[in-house]
Amino acid sequence: MLGNCGNHGNVSRRHFLLGAASVAGFHLLKAHADAEVITRPAVPRNTARACIFINLNGGPSHMDTFDPKDGPWNPLDADIQQYPGGILLSKTFFPNLSRITNDLCVLRSMKSWESAHERGQFYLQTAHPSNPAFAQETPHIGAVISRELGNPNQPLPPFLSFYSGGQQGAAFLGGRVAPMMPAPNRAGLSTLEHNYYGGASRNRFEQKFAMLDALDAPLRRQPFDPGMAAYASFYGSAKQMMYNDQIAQVFRYAAGDEGRYGNTNIGRGLIVARNAVRARNGAVFVNVTTGGWDTHQQMFDRGYNPNMYQLNNDLDRAVGALVEDLKASGDFQSTIICMMGEFGRTPVNLNARGGRDHHRNAMCAALLGGGVRGGRAIGETTSDGANVATPGWKADRAIYVEDVAATLFSALGIDWTKSITDTPSGRKFEYIPYGVDGTYFPVDEVFGG
Repeated sequence: MLGNCGNHGNVSRRHFLLGAASVAGFHLLKAHADAEVITRPAVPRNTARACIFINLNGGPSHMDTFDPKDGPWNPLDADIQQYPGGILLSKTFFPNLSRITNDLCVLRSMKSWESAHERGQFYLQTAHPSNPAFAQETPHIGAVISRELGNPNQPLPPFLSFYSGGQQGAAFLGGRVAPMMPAPNRAGLSTLEHNYYGGASRNRFEQKFAMLDALDAPLRRQPFDPGMAAYASFYGSAKQMMYNDQIAQVFRYAAGDEGRYGNTNIGRGLIVARNAVRARNGAVFVNVTTGGWDTHQQMFDRGYNPNMYQLNNDLDRAVGALVEDLKASGDFQSTIICMMGEFGRTPVNLNARGGRDHHRNAMCAALLGGGVRGGRAIGETTSDGANVATPGWKADRAIYVEDVAATLFSALGIDWTKSITDTPSGRKFEYIPYGVDGTYFPVDEVFGG
């Protein structure tokens, strides 16, 4: 089940390979064959090789993030400024993003089909409606991307996820593309090495693994079920990570970086996301979830935790540092970054508790890097922020999560019209619902055309 409002704790991780599985977080579900049908081949943009998805869990207020409106509902120190391309930002909330608006593309004409957190998070994570009957056949978009782009010869799992308890995983796609969900910390992952025997530790580990490999060989040749076959295959994948300094370095970082990114969960998650992208050793989709955006009360009260100053400043500081570092390493243009939550919040005046409630008729997302043409906003809402006024793209309708997911697929070179036919129930799984029919498709304006 998906979690409720606010911050989520880490979910339990499977343990295998003498404890190494705490770095894997694999779900052992039915694997499937490679059969699929492509009935309407698309032409993806193919501008990025990796995606960093920042899940603003709780439903961020569009009016107090990327679609502000001038009015008495704003705090007196909001300092809302207009930038080229129609971008509006509070310099108080976003001092760092305000300096790089030429890289920022804001989707302001968005709507959600959902207004409840659990259903909304499922929708955000999968681009599919929440249906309990098909939950095990509806994978996270990160698992779909990993299925397409993951390289089994690379040591790092293709899908990493941080602070994402209650996340939808790989479902029927199987453990190879399930999210690896460790808790970031400066020391890295303790289970990548077992140095119980000093200098002889690695050799002892190799001997024990070889023995395990030999004993399990008959079960791998003739497994009792697909779950057991998948489980056995994970041993080899996890072993690639053991005693591998390149992998260890992905999960380690310096105190200086932690301070620069804000010494927060989102900061720590984005440091490891940066490391994984720069390492180029297997990760293609990195999710970082940051909670607290369910701001029903006291959202501008600096003494209340969380409040919009804290939430926006933490996001701004971490993303600003991420962009700076990816530019410095030359990875910014090949990494698409997406920030969004499951819906928006009630517009104009605050409620009686000094907050905003759930609102699905207007929301927004922000994109950077990976072929995104920055320095502009796409679409606009009405003057009160309640509804979409101008779509601002070729579909001439509101943008939905399905369209954003198709945009990410397109940037990563993935045909969003694909379907998988060999699901456990036999029901066809579409990468993007009704994508093959042209109902939902990429927002090409994000790329400048």
